[in-house]
Amino acid sequence: MNGRRMGVVSVGPGRLGGPPGWTLVALALAVACLSGCGGEGQGQTEEPLEAFARIVNVEVDTVRPRGFTQVVRLTGVARAMHDVVVSAEEGGVVRRIVRDKGRPISAGQAILQLDDAVLKAQVATATAQAQLADEVWERRRKLYEEDGIGSELSYLEAKYAAEQARGSLDALEERLARTTVRAPISGILEDRLVEVGAMVSPGTPVARIVHTDSIKILAGVPERYALDVTEGAAATVRFSVLPDERFETSVSYAGATVDPQSRTFAVELMLPNPGARIKPEMIADMEIVREEVDEAIVVSQQALVSMEEGYVVFVVEGTGDTAVAVIRHVEVSVTQGNDVVVGSGLEAGDRLVIVGQQGLTAGDRVRVVGSRAEPGGGEER
Repeated sequence: MNGRRMGVVSVGPGRLGGPPGWTLVALALAVACLSGCGGEGQGQTEEPLEAFARIVNVEVDTVRPRGFTQVVRLTGVARAMHDVVVSAEEGGVVRRIVRDKGRPISAGQAILQLDDAVLKAQVATATAQAQLADEVWERRRKLYEEDGIGSELSYLEAKYAAEQARGSLDALEERLARTTVRAPISGILEDRLVEVGAMVSPGTPVARIVHTDSIKILAGVPERYALDVTEGAAATVRFSVLPDERFETSVSYAGATVDPQSRTFAVELMLPNPGARIKPEMIADMEIVREEVDEAIVVSQQALVSMEEGYVVFVVEGTGDTAVAVIRHVEVSVTQGNDVVVGSGLEAGDRLVIVGQQGLTAGDRVRVVGSRAEPGGGEER
């Protein structure tokens, strides 16, 4: 009543002290006064409620289906396609280095030469013995087969002696050939492990050859992805030293067992390596595709609001002064980085609130102050 105090008017014949007509006049005045005060207060509270309803500024994203790729991110290591340690097959002293480390080498080319003097002498002796045995056998054959002279036993003894001598010669010639250590594969002579004058035995490592025209990438995949990562799965490889390059390949091998210590299984990927830019033991960042969806409802993770019953989002319905926030319960099926695939609760064309949703409640009036064409982030294919 605008701060004005009103007393309670008590009316009655004794109090007024006048004739009965005065009583009616007093009552009329009291009623008029009360009516006037009541009307004044009512006029002040009849402002429209809509004028005081809050309006929340929001930014929205128009929901559009798009391709979505879910990947497994791993760290792997590059290895040469072939990495061979060459060992001596014959014992002896290293007499000469034929090809030094760092040089290209072809399969069959000599790497180093061992001392072969003793074996050469043995080969010469065995050659003479083999020739003599051949001549003895040939003479006995003629006597036995053409002239009928001699026994069959004598003929067979000469034949077997000749074959044995020839076998001994072949073995010595093979040993002599092994005194020249040769490359079993083509590649780069990465290291030479012995020096001239060193004494080596059969099995002693003497050199290392790597073939890097192709590279394999090795990695361990957590066992929880065992059903997703299989041979043939598409993959992408990047190297920090080649930041502008992305290598597309596929899984060439997926292990059949899980390592009991790391709880991972092995995978291999193959990459061509022209120019040998990728070096063995480089660290590789890998992405192996688990699942691809052609048409998916993908939203930014920031649009989700967590509640006790699950996740909800807000969409804007209406335009201008009639725009309001509507709550939608959504089912999250896949998460990849900042992207979330929504299985239900949203449809193409919905205007999804992506900024300002944390303070919203269902039915709030909203003002759209920013809009994006489609969900940001993620990997589109």
